[in-house]
Amino acid sequence: MLSRREFTAADANAIVVDPKPLFEISPWLYMQFMEPLGATDGSVEACWDYDADDWREDFVEAMRDLAPGAIRFGGLFSRYYKWREGIGPATKRPPMRNYVWGGWERNRIGTDEFVDLCRRVNAEPFFCVNFLSDGEKRYAARTGGAKEAAEWVRYSKLKLWQIGNETSYGTGCFTREEAIAHTIEFARAMRQVDSSIKLIGWGDRGRDGKLWATDMEKQAGELLDFAAIHMMGQSPTRPDTVLKGLRYEQDPARAWEELVELSDAVERRVVEIEQATKKPIAITEGHLSLSPHNTNPILYEWLSAAYHARSMNIYQRHGERIRIATAADLQGNRWTTTAVMTPTPRGRSYLMPAGSIARLFRKHNGTHGVAVTSAPAGLDIAASRAGDKLFLHVVNVQYNRAVEASFPGMKSGRVIEIAPENLRSYVNQDQPDVFCPRETELKAASWRFSAGSVSAVELELSAAG
Repeated sequence: MLSRREFTAADANAIVVDPKPLFEISPWLYMQFMEPLGATDGSVEACWDYDADDWREDFVEAMRDLAPGAIRFGGLFSRYYKWREGIGPATKRPPMRNYVWGGWERNRIGTDEFVDLCRRVNAEPFFCVNFLSDGEKRYAARTGGAKEAAEWVRYSKLKLWQIGNETSYGTGCFTREEAIAHTIEFARAMRQVDSSIKLIGWGDRGRDGKLWATDMEKQAGELLDFAAIHMMGQSPTRPDTVLKGLRYEQDPARAWEELVELSDAVERRVVEIEQATKKPIAITEGHLSLSPHNTNPILYEWLSAAYHARSMNIYQRHGERIRIATAADLQGNRWTTTAVMTPTPRGRSYLMPAGSIARLFRKHNGTHGVAVTSAPAGLDIAASRAGDKLFLHVVNVQYNRAVEASFPGMKSGRVIEIAPENLRSYVNQDQPDVFCPRETELKAASWRFSAGSVSAVELELSAAG
């Protein structure tokens, strides 16, 4: 068994954990984000089987395997989405232009279908409402007000909602004061229908570079449960970056190093929002966007694990404040920024590296966060516990060096790892299981974490822990 005393009496290679529970880990920490992407990516349409008039079975199976705690529907699409057009008999639903992403949407997948998918995979469904088109005048004919949002609450009976999507970005949306005033209006109308709902208000950075979360909390805080930011636009800082196009193929070690640097930027953003508001934080969108936009091929490769796994560990270590988070878009058939890839017109849906890591961490996790007080250099770790069991999410951020670690006082345990021999290994339709984890029972109180590996370690704690 692992006792408190044995944890602190560790050698230099030991992973030392204080097993005292610090905070409850939110069931929504590993969420996913779904948005109809029109002509840009098949996205939602690619996941619908029109012959069976149902979700594709292979997509649902992949979703069950991914096991997200929550799924959000919306994004920029919300600025011109009219929810009533997506309910009722499918043959009577009008098509709509997808203004941002191009093409047309058939509205075959609406409120009821989305909620049905979430129920099948045991995920909490939530929508981003049409928030007066976030102030964008070009969508005046498709805008949605507080009354429409409240009626959506009444129709769906869902408990989690987001008001406003990227409202602070660019010059065409509301000003901060306009957004706050309308947030109060929407929140009051929606809560009048159901006072028990949970509301997410927009809090990200505006045109002046300052986060809206502080003023949003001061003026609308009593009506809101979460402050939202999006974790995108993580751009390489080096002028000679290899993370554009295919340059990374010539220097994968350099690419790995740069991706670790990008995850440092995630930590800085998290600390910034924590300091700006006392509200729980919701990162309702987030993915690694590299050039070419949303289609960089490195995201098929295990090289991208350097960013994705460390970002997820950062979110969990800050889990006392971060209650909702995602590291990828949910699904598509062309974009590489997804957790699930759904080949069209047929084939088996499979998890991208971001999805494989989210699955690993979500399935092998505790209920409460605990602190790692010491660990060997080169390992990035988030720790949790459930009862007498300890869980470690371990990322070896070394590109070409394995790291030995010990677990003092261990009697039993196991390691579930994704550890490709070549960090340029990639997933595609021909090898959809290449990043499936391998499980090994621990026969000794130590483990060698392979270079670039991502692992979940489960250890038994003694009653004294």
